[in-house]
Amino acid sequence: MTQSSATHDAIDPITLEVIRHGLISTTNQIDANIKRTAFSPYIYEYNDFAVGVTDIQGRLVAQCTGGMPPFVADSVGAAVRDGIKIYGMERLHYGDVLVCNHAAVQGQHLNNTVMYTPIAEHADGSGKLIGYVAINVHWIDIGGTMNNSHDIFMEGLQLRSIKMWSKGEPIEEVYRIIENNTRLPVELLGDIQAQLSGCFLGRDLIARLVEKYSTATFERAIEIILDQAEAAARQHIRNLPDGEYTHETWLDNDGQGDAPIPVKVRVIIKDDEITVDYTGIAEQAKGSINSGYHGGGLTTARVAFRYLVAPDEPANEGLFRPLKLILPQGTILSADPTAPMANYPMPFPTVIDAVIKALEKALPERVTGGHFATHSGFRLFGRRANGRPFNGHDSGHGGWGACATHDGAGPFRTMAHGDTRLIPIELQERLLPFRVESIALRQDSGGPGKFRGGLGFAKKYRILEDCQLQTNLDRTNHPAWGVLGGKEARPGRVLVIDEAAGTTTPKFKAHGEPLAAGSVVILETGGGGGYGPPAERDPALVQRDLDEGYVSIEAARAEYGFAVDDKGQVTTRRS
Repeated sequence: MTQSSATHDAIDPITLEVIRHGLISTTNQIDANIKRTAFSPYIYEYNDFAVGVTDIQGRLVAQCTGGMPPFVADSVGAAVRDGIKIYGMERLHYGDVLVCNHAAVQGQHLNNTVMYTPIAEHADGSGKLIGYVAINVHWIDIGGTMNNSHDIFMEGLQLRSIKMWSKGEPIEEVYRIIENNTRLPVELLGDIQAQLSGCFLGRDLIARLVEKYSTATFERAIEIILDQAEAAARQHIRNLPDGEYTHETWLDNDGQGDAPIPVKVRVIIKDDEITVDYTGIAEQAKGSINSGYHGGGLTTARVAFRYLVAPDEPANEGLFRPLKLILPQGTILSADPTAPMANYPMPFPTVIDAVIKALEKALPERVTGGHFATHSGFRLFGRRANGRPFNGHDSGHGGWGACATHDGAGPFRTMAHGDTRLIPIELQERLLPFRVESIALRQDSGGPGKFRGGLGFAKKYRILEDCQLQTNLDRTNHPAWGVLGGKEARPGRVLVIDEAAGTTTPKFKAHGEPLAAGSVVILETGGGGGYGPPAERDPALVQRDLDEGYVSIEAARAEYGFAVDDKGQVTTRRS
């Protein structure tokens, strides 16, 4: 028990659990309603948003069980605290709705816009304010360049803690500014309305919870919830071996040049605290892969912390109290707010992966092989024959690393994505000028090992109208690593095929590449790394992989050392 929890007034444990889970269930209900009411498939299918609740100080108290981890790890709290700083509590009122996407506050690209509204202690809006509902939604288009940016000012509309509603009334001028700074006003304003409705729904549900148990009981419960999360995290850390652990890897480049980008991490475990040291991380880049201290460095440290230390604990500010961060200013994870950030999350999966890899020797039973760790971004944009713009994003699911007990999972999104999903192919084809001709697991993409890494996939697109292509693929030079004797996976790639000319061209980071109607694009995603020596793999598992087509006969022979006949049947292990 922490010092602060010892001073709490008594509260009935049943009441405490009702309030704890009431907050979480409220965020999940908001999550479900946004999916039902949003206009853009990137919200209602892809799930590019997250819901949080903060206390009156802007501390994260609860979050939805799905959603994007980088959205709630610290961005919603940072936005709320900025609003408090700018307006002061005396100028924040029930019925106010604020939005913030400012890089100096949240440290992410400008599409990620937090909307939040105060919660009063009574459902009719009377009484004092006791917290905020905050929802971070990826606004589908906020102006700015469609290609690579060189500073934040090229990336679109910036809103720093702006009131969209004041005391229950919408501010029409703000809506008009937003409507006239997007290429897709119908979709964006529809998503904003879904986001707004979510804020109001959460506000009212939590106010009823407060009315039921009293403001004093609710506020005591919040303090206990945060302190209990801290105590649980510290207990988990005490079970880890003290020491200093490091790992270094590289991103391919920043999208502007060819120089590799170093990702060097140090993890210090001492007593009941963990320190993540990013001193060796790359300096701020010219390319748009930068993020801020909040929204970047702190976010990735928190996500990695949850994977390693407390994956089953509800996330809130208390859970992260034992986590310390060493991060100098001016890196790709602590960039100046004017730095380009359009592709800010590109380093995140690799950074999180590197923190986990650093603990390979300390936690051999818990670490996994590396995962494919790249967004595998695929974007088509242009204009229809009627002049209407289109801007379609797709991205790849890839393989995750194997662990001490089983093969790697996947294809899934990266560790930085939470439960975001592929948009259904039927909907993609209805909205965008391409046809998906095939999608299949990618044979031999998983890293060999006693337990094999998860597989990536191969997806084939036929382009139906002239357009432009943007791709964002990384970890091609340093693919998902194996651990404890496991081998690395195959990296991903994008192939552009001109069937008439008979050419196939690889594209890794394309910025507005022209595509003619009839072109073929193949997206192949990487696999996950293996765990343990391949020579220790159970022959029955190798046979299963052959039967299912997960590995080829050649790989079974070369990587696992088995004699395999031409019918794909394992006979003996070769010496």
